[in-house]
Amino acid sequence: MTANVAVETTAQAPVWNDPAQDTGTRVSALIDAMTLEEKIAQLYGVWVGASDEGGEVAPHQHDMEEAVDLDALLPAGLGQLTRPFGTAPVDPALGALSLLRTQARITAANRFGIPALAHEECLAGFATWGATAYPVPLSWGATFDPGLVRRMAAAIGRDMRSVGVHQGLAPVLDVVRDARWGRVEETIGEDPYLVGSIGTAYVQGLRSAGVVATLKHFAGYSASRAGRNLAPVGMGPRERADVLLPPFEMAVREGGADSVMHAYTDTDGVPSAADEDLLTGLLRDTWGFDGTVVADYFGIAFLKTLHGVAGDWAQAAGAALRAGVDVELPTVKTFGAPLAEAVAAGRTPVALIDRALRRVLTQKVRLGLLDAGRNPVPSALDGADLDDPDTLRGTVDLDTPENRELARTVAEEAVVLLANDGTLPLSRPRRIALIGPNAAEPTAVLGCYSFPQHVGVHHPRTPPGIDLPTLHDALAREFPDAHITLLRGTGVDDADVSGIAEAVRGARESDLVIAALGDRAGLFGRGTSGEGCDAESLALPGTQQQLLDALLDTGRPVVAVLLAGRPYALGRATDEAAAIVQSFFPGAEGTTAIAGVLSGRTNPSGRLPVSVPRGSGAQPATYLAARLAQASDVSSIDPTAAFAFGHGLSYTSFEWDGLTVGRPEADTSGAFSLGLTVRNTGKRHGTEVVQLYLHDPVASVVQPVQRLVGYTRVALAPGEARRLNVTVPADLASFTGRDGRRVIEPGELHLRLAASSADVRLTATVTLTGPERHVDHTRRFHAVFDQETLR
Repeated sequence: MTANVAVETTAQAPVWNDPAQDTGTRVSALIDAMTLEEKIAQLYGVWVGASDEGGEVAPHQHDMEEAVDLDALLPAGLGQLTRPFGTAPVDPALGALSLLRTQARITAANRFGIPALAHEECLAGFATWGATAYPVPLSWGATFDPGLVRRMAAAIGRDMRSVGVHQGLAPVLDVVRDARWGRVEETIGEDPYLVGSIGTAYVQGLRSAGVVATLKHFAGYSASRAGRNLAPVGMGPRERADVLLPPFEMAVREGGADSVMHAYTDTDGVPSAADEDLLTGLLRDTWGFDGTVVADYFGIAFLKTLHGVAGDWAQAAGAALRAGVDVELPTVKTFGAPLAEAVAAGRTPVALIDRALRRVLTQKVRLGLLDAGRNPVPSALDGADLDDPDTLRGTVDLDTPENRELARTVAEEAVVLLANDGTLPLSRPRRIALIGPNAAEPTAVLGCYSFPQHVGVHHPRTPPGIDLPTLHDALAREFPDAHITLLRGTGVDDADVSGIAEAVRGARESDLVIAALGDRAGLFGRGTSGEGCDAESLALPGTQQQLLDALLDTGRPVVAVLLAGRPYALGRATDEAAAIVQSFFPGAEGTTAIAGVLSGRTNPSGRLPVSVPRGSGAQPATYLAARLAQASDVSSIDPTAAFAFGHGLSYTSFEWDGLTVGRPEADTSGAFSLGLTVRNTGKRHGTEVVQLYLHDPVASVVQPVQRLVGYTRVALAPGEARRLNVTVPADLASFTGRDGRRVIEPGELHLRLAASSADVRLTATVTLTGPERHVDHTRRFHAVFDQETLR
C-alpha cells in the first residue's frame, strides 16, 4: 500500500503542506499518500513526560499499559503526545524545549513531516508545575459569570499554547445528579443551562487562544448509580436528552468545540465508547459536529476489560472506531497492532480508519501543523538560545501577576455567603480562634486535577511551584491587629478527636471562632473529593461535624468556612452558626478571596451551583426535580435543601419591583418580553444575580417543578437602580415529548424571576398559543437580558 509521495506535490510544496489549498483537498491528498501503518499511527497517542534537562520526552509507564518503544513507532508517525508537561514536575521553559526537540524528532522520523498534537489537562488551570491554579469548575458555576470564565479560559489557553500545547482536556459538562459522586468538584453544577452557558464560555476562551477544547464526558458519566465513579448509568432517554445533553449541544453549536471525549460509563447496557447512535448519529449526523472524538484514558480497552462487549483488543478497537471514536488515549493499546491485524483479517474496514484519519488530519491542518515553512518554536522560547538549556531555566513564568489577579477575581465572585446573622463582615476582631483541618493547609484550595494534588503528591520533595497562602496566612494579612489562635481540632477524614478538647478551650478564650472545614482533594481514595473519591453520605468527612458541634456548644459566634469539592450537610450549624461561607476549591488566590469576604473588603456575589442538603442521606437530590421528588406526607424522607440552588447572600439589600409583561400571549414560535426594576437599597456596592425559572403547570410528560432558563448579574451602587428588559423565546419551554422529539406545547407557563430556586420575587403568567412545534439543537438557548440604568 506504499504510495508515491512525489506525485502529490505542487511546484512549491506537497499539496498537504500548501496553506493556499483548501483543507479538504490537503487532507485527501495526504490520506491517499499514506500506508495503512501510517494512517493508524495518527489515531493514537503516547503518554510521555518532558525532560527537566531540556532533552527529548521519555515514555511514561502506567500500570494499565505496556512499555512503548518510540524508536519503533515514530517512522510511521504519531497522532498525539499525552501530557508532556503534566506527568512530572518540569521547569516550563525546559519542558517547552523538551517538547520542541521531541516534535523535531517526530517530524523528521515520518515521511510527511507530521508533528504530534500535544494535549494537557486544564480543568482548573494548565496542569503543569509552576502554572497558576485557578478555582475548580464548581466555582466557575458559582460566579454565574460566563464573561469572566471566558477571560480565565483565554488566559489558560495562552499559557498552554505559549509552550507548544495544542489541546486541553476541558471543560467537564457533566450535570450533577448525585452530589456523593467524587467528581462533583470538576462539574459546573446541577442545572444544564448553567453548565451549558458557563461551559460554552470556557470553550470560547480556550479556542480564542488557539487551543482545542475537549468536551467531557459524553454522555451520562455524572448520573452513575449511587454516585459511584464509573458505575452503570440508569436513566431513560428523556432525562438524558433534557438534562445531560443540552450543555454539549450548546458547546458544540455556540462554542464551536473541536473535540469531544467519550464517557467511561454505559447507559442501559451500551458503553459510550461503543455507542454509534450517540457518537455518530447524534453528535455528528444531527448536531453537525466535525471535530475529533477522543477516548477517555484506556476507555477503548475497557470495552473488553470492564464492559465485556469485546472479546479481544481488535474487537474493542473496531467497536470504538465504528461508533465514532477517532483517537485512542492516553497511549497505543488497541489502535496499534490489534487494529492493523483486524484490517488484514477483514474484521474492520479501512474506510473506518480513513474516516477517523480525515478528522484527525483536518484538525492538524486547522492548527497550522502541516503548513510549509511554519515556525515550530513556541512563543515562550522566542529569541532563546535553544542550544544552552541552562540559560532557559526559570525564564518562563506561568504564574504571572496578571494570572493571579484573574484567579483572585474568579475566586472572589465564587465565594457564596450561605448564612449570616449580622456577624459578617467582621469589624476589627480582637481575638480569633481559627480551628479546623483546613485552617493551615496550603493545598486546601486545590482540586484533584490541580498539578500539586494530581501529580505533585508523587514528588513530595519537589515544592508546589506556586504560592499557596493558607487561610491562616490570609487572615493574618487581612486582620493584622487581631490575635489569631490556630488549632487543628481534627483531621479532614480521620477519626482522631483528641484535639477537640483543646479546640474548645481555644474557642472559649476567643471572641470569634472561624471553623475551617471541608475536603482534601485526591484521586482514587487518596482524598475525600476527586476522581474515585465518592462519598457514602453528604455528612462532613471524618469527625469534622463533631468538632463543629463542640465549637457551637461554646456559645461563641462560629463562622463556618467550607473549602470543599462538594456540598455537605452541616447539621446544627445550618441554623446555629453565626455565618456560613461556602467555597469550592477556590484556587491559589482562594484564601485571600475568603478573607476579603470575611472582612467585608469584598461584598460576596457568589450563588450556589448545587443545592446544599439539610440531611446527609437524602440522596440523590437536586432542585431540578418533579413534584414526586419533593417533600410529601407519604414519605419520612424530606429532600428539601438547607440552601437552595442559586442561593447566596450579600452585605447590601436589593428590592425587585415594577414587573411588566409586554405580551401575555405568544405563539409557540414567538417570544415573551418582561421587565423589572432592581434597586440597591443598602449602603454599599453590590451585585445581585437575577435568575429566571420556567414552571410548566401542565405538560404531556412529567416536568421538573421549575428549571433555570436564564440569569444575569446586576452590579449596583448604593441607591442605584436598573431596569431589566428580558426577552424569553418560546424555545426555552421545549422538552422531549413522548415520541422522543423536542416539542413546544401551547398552554400556560409561569416565568419566575428569582434570587434562588427557593426565593421567587416576581412571577409572570403567560400563555403559549398556536400549534405544537418541534425544535432541535438549532433552537434558541438563551433569554436575553438588557440593562438600563435609571436616573
